Order: sequence, then structure tokens, then C-alpha cells
Amino acid sequence: MADIRPFRCIHPADELWSKVAALPYDVYHREEARAAVAGKPLLFLNIDRPETQFPEDYDMYAPEVYQKAHDMLWGQIEDGTFVQNPAPVFYIYELEMNGRTQTGITAVASVDDYISGVICRHENTKPEKEMDRIRHISACEAQTGPIFLAYRKNEDIAAITEKVKKEMPVFHFRADDGIGHRGWCIRDPEDIQTIRNAFAGISHVYIADGHHRAASAVKVALKKREENPGYTGQEEFNYLLAVLFPDEELMIMDYNRVIKTLNGLSEKEFLQKLQEKCVVTPENGRVCPDHKNVCGMYLNHRWYRIRFRPEYTSTDPVEGLDVSILQREVLTPILGIGDPRTDPRIDFVGGIRGPQELERRCRTDCVLAFAMYPTSIRELFSVADEGKLMPPKSTWFEPKLRSGLFIHAFVEL
Repeated sequence: MADIRPFRCIHPADELWSKVAALPYDVYHREEARAAVAGKPLLFLNIDRPETQFPEDYDMYAPEVYQKAHDMLWGQIEDGTFVQNPAPVFYIYELEMNGRTQTGITAVASVDDYISGVICRHENTKPEKEMDRIRHISACEAQTGPIFLAYRKNEDIAAITEKVKKEMPVFHFRADDGIGHRGWCIRDPEDIQTIRNAFAGISHVYIADGHHRAASAVKVALKKREENPGYTGQEEFNYLLAVLFPDEELMIMDYNRVIKTLNGLSEKEFLQKLQEKCVVTPENGRVCPDHKNVCGMYLNHRWYRIRFRPEYTSTDPVEGLDVSILQREVLTPILGIGDPRTDPRIDFVGGIRGPQELERRCRTDCVLAFAMYPTSIRELFSVADEGKLMPPKSTWFEPKLRSGLFIHAFVEL
């Protein structure tokens, strides 16, 4: 059963929520991060990506870079930019995008639940990306970016959420990208206990986004346990900062592939091989697939509709994913891309960037693009329930949770 708890949240002071809130650290390339923080000293990306405070060619993984993150965070806590709730609370966090809302509970989740599998994951992580966040969490003595968790809707949680949302929000702003953000604090002890009891009756929660943040926080906790053999399990480092959303409110967007070479094939040879696995139909305009087993393809300034032949599809939760079929039947045997996590010939483009980004990439550093049909939340749950893993870059969730709104510290202020 899920151990979901309130915590003494560190958050921006009144009137500063919108100035602090930042997109997650990993949606930016290094140059984009540097541009994003220019002239915005309170933007939390300054702390999440502390290399932006150093010269452009500085080693972004140097110890002093992570120490800078610590110094900026705790300096802003000391000067009142951030304040802490006097008692453990939950927060309701609502995001609105294009008129559609999703509402989650901000809390902390148990490290032991991650280890035991109550918190289910569906992706592998990269050691180098884990190490970056391990160093960041360790230096800051805090988790600064929440893990995006999903759960099957619960009526008790929904009732409290609906009740509290009738109150005045503690923050309400619209970010530069048009996403609306609102938050409410749940302080009532009965409401807090009802939410805890409701999650205790839920067998599994699922990592939707933030696998590296989760894995890194767990490894920091395990190291702290080694350093503190008398730990009780109640220390703050035993819990992960998270926002938990009911499944029916979530939206998964496509996660697309761009390819840098045809593996020595001519365009004609590639299309001939592709037609052995797929029905390939030229189109006059952009192709945004509208159902499973179909994807769009952009090659030599032209769009094609690609439908996988039935004999190459599958009912297996993992093998039946469109990203799995593409990898198994096209990327590996035709284009020679065996491991998409490490092969430099493939890159990934989140659906939020639109098909125009696939066209742009094919005009610059790539020759081929695939526009994928989004993985569903049901597919994600099915894969995780069976203890399996999806191929890398299978899901792109929007809208993204902001960093800096909720901070979970390991030490007392």
C-alpha cells in the first residue's frame, strides 16, 4: 500500500511564486538554460542548472557548480525568498493547458515503496543523468523538482480536492508558455488523514515523468542510511518529493524520432525495405497519426503515412507499443540502430514541439523523422503492472510540473 505523507514544504514567499517557477531542468539544452535565466535571478532554473552561473565552457559537473546550487538555494531561504510551512501539509497543484486542467496532490512518497515496487517505473535510467541529480540533491540537502506520479482515481481524494479548490488559492499565475498554475494548501488534520488513508488503500502508484529524479533521490537516501546506521525510517531523506495525479486527468503526447542517416541506403532502397513491414502512403501535408499502429514519416521534404502490417504488431504490453514496433521492425534491422539510448544516429523530439520541429531537424542535422502515435496511460499502467519496461522515450507528458514551487529539505531550518 502506498505511503504518501504531508511534509513541511519550503515554497516561494507571497507574490514570488510566478517569478520562481521554472520548467524542469532536463527540458533545456545547455545554451537554452543559459538564455532562459538571463535577467531572471529568482527563476529556479538558476539553482536547478547552476552551471548557468559560470562561464560557458566551464565543467558543468565540477564540485563547485553543485556547491553554487546549495549556496543559492539556502541563501534565498535565508533572505526570505522561500519560506517553510510550520507543520506538515499537502498542497493541491492544478495545471491548465488549452482549457484542460489536471489536479494533483503534492506530497512525499516513501523510498521503501520505490524499492519494493509499490511505486512502479516503466523506463530505465542513464547512470550519467542519475549522477548529476545525485550530486545536486546531495549538495542542496533537498529535493527541488517533484516526481510526476499517477494513480487510479480515488473518490475520497477527489472529494477533498473538489472541496479545497472552492477556497482562495495560495498562488495563481499564468506562465510565459501559457500554462496556468494554481495551488491550495491542505492544512485540516482530518483531510490530511483521509488522503493518507486513501493512498494507503491504493496498491500501486506509477512514475509518469521523473524517473531520473526518483532513482537519484532513492540512491541519496540509501547512501544516507549507510552513513546513519541508527536511522529510524522517519527521516526526511527517506521520502521523495512528488505530485500525484489521477489517471483520467493525464495527457500523454507523442515522443517522436529523428534519424541522422539512412545506414548507407539510398532513399529508394530504404522505402523498398520499409514497404516489406509497412503500408507506405505518400501524403500532401503533414501526417499526425490518429490511431495505434500508424505513424507519420518525413523524408526528403515529403510526408508519408506508415501503417504497420498486422503480422508485425503484438498484443504484448511492451512489444505492442508503436515505439517498440518501430524499433524492432525498422530502426534496428533497416537503419542499424540497436540501442536508442546510446546510438548517436537517433534523437528524440517531444510532441509539444509539433511536426514543424521534425521538418526543421530534417533541414539541419537529420534526414528522416517519425511522428508517433502517443502511448496511452492504460498502456503505461499495463507495462508497469507486469514489471516490464518501455523503450526509452516512450511518453511525453504535458503540461510539465514547475520546479521551485515545492521544495523538500532533509534538514531543519
